Amino acid sequence: MLRDDEGPEPGRRPAAAGILLAFDYGLRRIGVALGNGLTRGARPLRILERNPVARSWDAIAGLIAEWHPDLLVVGIPRHPDGTAHEMTERCERFARQLEGRFRLPVKRVDERYTSAVLEGGGPRDDEAAALILQQWFDSSSAL
Repeated sequence: MLRDDEGPEPGRRPAAAGILLAFDYGLRRIGVALGNGLTRGARPLRILERNPVARSWDAIAGLIAEWHPDLLVVGIPRHPDGTAHEMTERCERFARQLEGRFRLPVKRVDERYTSAVLEGGGPRDDEAAALILQQWFDSSSAL
């Protein structure tokens, strides 16, 4: 696993220049977005149902096999004042599970205002994941 201050492994392109998958983790659904580090653009990809949980892990494995991402990004929710709430640790656990299962670097993004941007009807978890990924691209940590 790469640390922020290390370069890529020999023969591997820098994660920020490759394909990225982002996740908006929820109790019922997981939104997934796809991004390209060269164009620094993100787009909604898919919404995964979490019931049963094993099926969602199979679907994530399928997406990783299909897209061969260099980096994964997970939104970490917080209260407006920055403190943790009931979903913060669940999302952190999901990020650790991604790292362990797929041996890919996983970056975390503060997603506290993503839901406010997406107010409106219907599940839009894939759009939330795209906002999370775009936020990562736009942040200084993505350089």
